[in-house]
Amino acid sequence: MDEAEFDDFYTSSFARLTGQLYAMIGDRDEAQECVQEAFVRAWAHRRTLAKVEHPEAWVRTTAYRLAVSRWRRTRLAHRPPDRAVSPATETASADESRVALVAALRRLPEKQRQALVLHHLCDLPVHAVARETGVPEGTVKARLSRGRAALAALLAPTDANDPGARHA
Repeated sequence: MDEAEFDDFYTSSFARLTGQLYAMIGDRDEAQECVQEAFVRAWAHRRTLAKVEHPEAWVRTTAYRLAVSRWRRTRLAHRPPDRAVSPATETASADESRVALVAALRRLPEKQRQALVLHHLCDLPVHAVARETGVPEGTVKARLSRGRAALAALLAPTDANDPGARHA
């Protein structure tokens, strides 16, 4: 993969991968940092990456692993993440429905959340999700089924004045 091909790959994938990782981990700034770091690593491995069948999956998996590693380091060390010492940045306000979806996804078990994001937000078929997560297809299907049911319950309207709302 030469420089121009890598630039095209980066340009076409960065926003999508950031959105996907944000849905998985629930922190937009962290998602952007991890995806950026994953692309730095992809650049270092660009010759190998050119031979990979799904380079975007490689970057997504690397970014997700970076996010998990950073979370563990931060949690175990009981210290704020490095970005806490940098100046505050202003970001555009998020779409309310996307914020609600990410908040609901955060309440799901990690494996269900990962399966839902990979399948529905990344548009990966079940066999590709199984390959990327290293579990059998049946396990992915079970996680998707349970995750969708839990997500539907979490996103159901709860307003007492709404006739279509679910009653608690």
